[in-house]
Amino acid sequence: MKNNNIIDRDISWLSFNHRVLQEAQNAEVPLYERIKFLAIYSSNLDEFFKVRVSSIRSFKNLKKKTRKKLLEIKPKKILKNIQAIVQVQQKEFGRIFKEEIIPELANQHIHLVNDTGYTKHQEFVTAYFEDKVKELIRPVYIDAQNAHLFLQDKALYFVVQLANEDNRIAVVNIPSEGIGRFITLPAIDGEYYITFLDDIIRYNIHKLFPEETITEVYSIKVSRDAELYLGDEFSGDLIQKLRENLDNRKTGLPTRFLYDQKMPAELLKQLKNVFDLSKYDMVAGGRYHNFNDFFGFPDPSNQPILHDQPLPPIVHETLEKAPSLLAAIRQKDFILHFPYQSYDYIPKLIWEAADDPNVVAIQITLYRVASKSEVAKALMHALAKGKTVCAFIEAKARFDEASNLYWGEKLKNTGATVLYSYPGIKVHTKLMLIRRKEGEKINNYAYLGTGNFNEKTAKLYGDHALLTADKRIANEVQQVFDLLERRIILPKTKHLLVSPFTTRSGFTKMIDKEIKLAKEGKNAYMILKMNSLEDKEMIKKLYAASNAGVKIQLIVRGICCLVPGVKDQSENIQIISIIDRFLEHARIYIFGNNGNEKMYLASADWMTRNLDRRVEATFPIYDETIYAELRHIINLQLADNVKARKIDAAQQNLFVRNKKEATRSQLAIYNFLARK
Repeated sequence: MKNNNIIDRDISWLSFNHRVLQEAQNAEVPLYERIKFLAIYSSNLDEFFKVRVSSIRSFKNLKKKTRKKLLEIKPKKILKNIQAIVQVQQKEFGRIFKEEIIPELANQHIHLVNDTGYTKHQEFVTAYFEDKVKELIRPVYIDAQNAHLFLQDKALYFVVQLANEDNRIAVVNIPSEGIGRFITLPAIDGEYYITFLDDIIRYNIHKLFPEETITEVYSIKVSRDAELYLGDEFSGDLIQKLRENLDNRKTGLPTRFLYDQKMPAELLKQLKNVFDLSKYDMVAGGRYHNFNDFFGFPDPSNQPILHDQPLPPIVHETLEKAPSLLAAIRQKDFILHFPYQSYDYIPKLIWEAADDPNVVAIQITLYRVASKSEVAKALMHALAKGKTVCAFIEAKARFDEASNLYWGEKLKNTGATVLYSYPGIKVHTKLMLIRRKEGEKINNYAYLGTGNFNEKTAKLYGDHALLTADKRIANEVQQVFDLLERRIILPKTKHLLVSPFTTRSGFTKMIDKEIKLAKEGKNAYMILKMNSLEDKEMIKKLYAASNAGVKIQLIVRGICCLVPGVKDQSENIQIISIIDRFLEHARIYIFGNNGNEKMYLASADWMTRNLDRRVEATFPIYDETIYAELRHIINLQLADNVKARKIDAAQQNLFVRNKKEATRSQLAIYNFLARK
């Protein structure tokens, strides 16, 4: 849903997820990577319903006057638009799976068989059910005693119609969490066979109801509201509230009830009452749900051609050979590019700082901590070596609350000062400060990143990390930590832009400079890369710049509420989105500045929450070599004509295609860094 100058953020997000689906459809993508993109699409959509759809529904409970202030259109209308788009996408999803993926698997001698195709595997699936599945299944009849049942979030179930006097139905759980969703059957004559756990249960389901006749079996699944609803964050113990409410996520209200579209209307009506659903919960699907399980789809053939070419992390030649990372950083700035380059240098840097007798303290912000965190282990080693460690942990990072609280407790018990979330605001910035005594002074060594201190996501997310001892930057990082530790109320930074204080005004000032240059007839331009562009004031400012003649190139992975290419509004704005094997996660902002370009990296997107309701750090790139390196990477992305899509007013997601030499930016970046 859009008006003439803003695309609704949820519709734009669905357009982003369509770009993910395009990769599943793309025959040039290796087969198992296409399957992975089906899983990503499904996982994304499930989270969308758990978070965004549940939020939109909550608006329905507000007073009409309040609701009008918050939303330009009615929640019911938004939900209707969402459902219409999702139904079209789900239909395309099913077509890709049935008409492209399954036949291509068969061409590779891998057969995904269902319960009607067990001719050669009857004995195996029967024994498998009896030995490993049957004891985990708990059938429940829907009758007077069970008039209302609770379905677990994201769990899979069958609804079984029984032919008896009462026309009773039963609900059967599919225990995929314990067993796995896919079962590899015995290979026969060089042919490989895989089946859904669902189908093994279907094949044997009569054994669960030996004295009754089964007329039909339908699959269902429910997604539940993921909001924790902490209430007033400014009163009481926020962390205790988080701990107490984490389990509530499992019992949140339904946000999407997926059902087999072949289910008869009368049965669907009955289930709607049994599971306390509204009409807005109901989403028709196919025979199978939870396609995010395809992340674990087995490849019994072990054919390299079915997967992406391996791109092992590249070593950084200077840092790899340096006897001391701290000494190297003292001499010059370094930039690391993940996942192209190894993330191992970050825990290694902390480990070295821990063993350095002159290092007195380490401060760090942790937004999403990996479940097996080498960074956290290195920090605990620093504590064991007598260093002062202060970790600011964002306990409200959605879906990572439990992991963050776990590591916070571990660090605290080891002796660290652990600071948790502020009420009403999240700390999203990615910073580390190592304080080292050198002579009579304490000097600062800083890490400033666009992505989390997370070893797992560093293998998948495209991010950059600056390592610097430049006092202009490192000493201002110290100010951010002084802010977090409540030693100061307002940072007075000249080089960093810090949300929620100076990021919006700083970016606005730089845009105004480009507008002024354009009006003076000078070369004025901006190149802006971010995950999401949603803030209306920043969009309005970009429209003003476009109308003044500023050339604007945007690279936006996800939400983009700006409408490009509209006469007298955004004629000078071009937008692309790159979806490839790595998740584009970095934020880079470049301003022409009358021939003296300025470049900033950030943890912040141009979303209202990043500018006004989070602690973020946007940092300049002063080192000329690093500047040139990042500029080349941006140029490669702007030249992408393989994985880039055009963002337009119609949300068509057309691929960028031209007669220039093919440039797939992620592979080009990898090759560029490998040659350095």
